[in-house]
Amino acid sequence: MRKSLIHLLCTAALAAPLAAVAAGAAPSRFVQDPYPSTYAAVASGPVLIRGATVLTGTGERLEGADVLMRDGRIVSVGAGLQAPADAAVVDGAGKWITPGIIDVHSHLGVYASPGTQSHSDGNEATSPVTANVWAEHSVWPQDPGFQAALAGGITTLQILPGSANLVGGRGVTLKNVPATTYQAMKFPGAPWGLKMACGENPKRVYGQKGGPSTRMGNVAGYRAAFIDASEYLRKNSPKPPKKRRWWQSAGDSDSQQDTGGKRDLKMDTLAGAINGDIRVHIHCYRADEMATMLDLAKEFGFKVAAFHHGVEAYKIADRLAAEGVCGALWADWWGFKMEAFDGIQDNIAIVDSRPNGCAIVHSDSEEGIQRLNQEAAKAMASARRAGVDIPPERAIRWLTQNAARALGVLDRTGTLEAGKMADVVVWNGNPFSVYAKAEQVYIDGARIYDRNDPGRQPVSDFLLGQTTRGGVR
Repeated sequence: MRKSLIHLLCTAALAAPLAAVAAGAAPSRFVQDPYPSTYAAVASGPVLIRGATVLTGTGERLEGADVLMRDGRIVSVGAGLQAPADAAVVDGAGKWITPGIIDVHSHLGVYASPGTQSHSDGNEATSPVTANVWAEHSVWPQDPGFQAALAGGITTLQILPGSANLVGGRGVTLKNVPATTYQAMKFPGAPWGLKMACGENPKRVYGQKGGPSTRMGNVAGYRAAFIDASEYLRKNSPKPPKKRRWWQSAGDSDSQQDTGGKRDLKMDTLAGAINGDIRVHIHCYRADEMATMLDLAKEFGFKVAAFHHGVEAYKIADRLAAEGVCGALWADWWGFKMEAFDGIQDNIAIVDSRPNGCAIVHSDSEEGIQRLNQEAAKAMASARRAGVDIPPERAIRWLTQNAARALGVLDRTGTLEAGKMADVVVWNGNPFSVYAKAEQVYIDGARIYDRNDPGRQPVSDFLLGQTTRGGVR
């Protein structure tokens, strides 16, 4: 069964090209994809999971409820659903059901296991601005970490470049299925992310390479890059913008680095971010630097989708909520460098508490991604100690709805609503218990993982034939 499952996943027919930016319109040249998704869902019959506790991801908790999946989609969620004649019926008594978990910050595949130098493909540390590189071109689909994450309920994840650079390049959103190529994992129609980083990392990496070596040098570097991209965008747009910004030349003379009419991969990505077609994700710890990056976004007209790590996000929670910016955060990582020193364990709860607040639990770890539910549980426990009780139906959004919102795929996944992708996890109990385990994981309605069925526990080709027992398998 294991081999047949992998065969189905890897040889499914090509399908689902990237969606157009607007109905009937071709996507902007800056986001046209020469390496399109070839992902196709595994064919599966209808499935009815009956009589479980269901967390829909919308803030709702249903007791003794059913979930019906068919043709890769959620058909209905509620009590007393009728099973189609050809449906597989799963007894959900005592089980909990959630949407598939989404990790918005992962380096699986680009920092793969085994963690050798030959697998160190996450940072193109050759220039402070490498917006021209795409993380997908480093992804090794045979990384055993993908299957370990699957066993923890991860159905979707964003793979990002590392944080060595001011602008590290494009990230890619993947469906967590076994595959031979990254394109067969690529989430159809998901927008790219642009990885940026502020603070200590860029100045540490480039301080001995000609700069930047200071935080003011970091900001100058971002501004120079976006000034060039704005010039490039002006020269490559069908209609020049009516209102010229202060940094744009009045004539046709180039700024220092923009390339006029010649195509430039770095400028394509930055221009796509300014246009809003590529979502901006920023590694940033300190509140003052997050505020500066929000001002930078206003200066150049792009939108920050999420600050990642953000150990001081609680200090500007009101502003993040008001501007619709998510905080992709750890439950309790702090203090491992100076910019992480002022972290508190109530960070997630405070960001979540604001009207329109968007808190996300992320991993940035090949181990943490395997138990994001427990990371969320730690944040719930910290809030409870502070006198704030966060129920499971709210906390699950940190792993599903809010994560999908940040990635720009909430219209397709992240909640258990009719018409959405049937990405579903069946847990043996409350997913926020330390004893919780994902028993079954469905991706687009197909049972890709089953803890009680070895034939439904995919194994990376890299591990096939290995005699070692134990560890990540």
